[in-house]
Amino acid sequence: MPRTAKKIECDSATKAELEKISNSQKTEHRLRRRARMVLGCIEGKRIKDIAEETGEQKDVIIKWRDRFALKGIAGLKDEARPGKPIIYDAEWERKVLEKLDEKPPGNLARWDSVVLARELLTSEDAVQRFLQREGIQLARLRTWCISTDPEFAAKAVDIIGLYLNPPENAIVISVDEKPSIQALSRRVGVVKTSNGKIVRAVKSTYKRNGTQNLFAALEVATGALHGKTTKTKKRVDFLGFMDDLLKELDIDEDTEIHAIMDNYCIHKRCDEWLQMHRNVTFHYTPTSASWLNQVEIWFNIMTRKILKGASFDSTSELSEAISGYIDAYNENAQPFVWKKREVRGSQIKDKLSNLRG
Repeated sequence: MPRTAKKIECDSATKAELEKISNSQKTEHRLRRRARMVLGCIEGKRIKDIAEETGEQKDVIIKWRDRFALKGIAGLKDEARPGKPIIYDAEWERKVLEKLDEKPPGNLARWDSVVLARELLTSEDAVQRFLQREGIQLARLRTWCISTDPEFAAKAVDIIGLYLNPPENAIVISVDEKPSIQALSRRVGVVKTSNGKIVRAVKSTYKRNGTQNLFAALEVATGALHGKTTKTKKRVDFLGFMDDLLKELDIDEDTEIHAIMDNYCIHKRCDEWLQMHRNVTFHYTPTSASWLNQVEIWFNIMTRKILKGASFDSTSELSEAISGYIDAYNENAQPFVWKKREVRGSQIKDKLSNLRG
């Protein structure tokens, strides 16, 4: 007959503390396990049932039950063991930092706490606590592009000036294209995960139904978006979009149009078109500085809102979804409060010790 857990009584505050320990991701894993065993005993469950729920051995459950009954929550902690204790002092921390400057073993791309602890023959928990305290995040990665354009300053000042202080009787627009948007057919819906959370679900297999290109122009002052989908993204498509844009804006010939765009080839060699539209001026961003183009912000929003995890059975369905989203977006369009965090190339260091030195 399965043994019934010895009846353990505790006050509500102690039980609440046990539940907090068992659910906290910041608590050591072994303490969370022990708290769950004890909670099962407090609830009067059988030793067999607790073992099945937690995956622990019956004798282990009895051990921590008795330790809790004798010493309370303090009994769940390990007792002092014989032998010289490990001292996590400044010398130990120095060794951890020095190891991080070395190349990881086994052709690994980066260190992690498991490999680091194994190489140093030390505690993984201690390594994790030290890295957290020092703000060292081994898994996170940040990338950015440093422009080497010799005219970067002049071009950046020109564009930022248009954002912050546009000319009178002029419209500033930010223009770009999002190419090769795939129309993918796939099953989408929702699922309930093992932890009880309900999340969106997307089947991993899909059918490709072609691609569409999207030309977009953002009115900087109002936030209104003008867009057009095309099969291709040739210069003739770009200039056709610009013609349609001028008709949509419905302006007189005295109104200046300042169009901010990148250095993509179809944006260049448009002299003949510009001669026919004397009120339009193209302003090119510096090379490797697409972040100066505000319409890129809108592309990110649109991607999250209608493309990520979506299903389209044809390119025409994809185009209709994009067009419908643009119409809905423009009903509440607001200008972006544009800012860019400063990043200096000299901040990049090859080793951790060089960054901390």
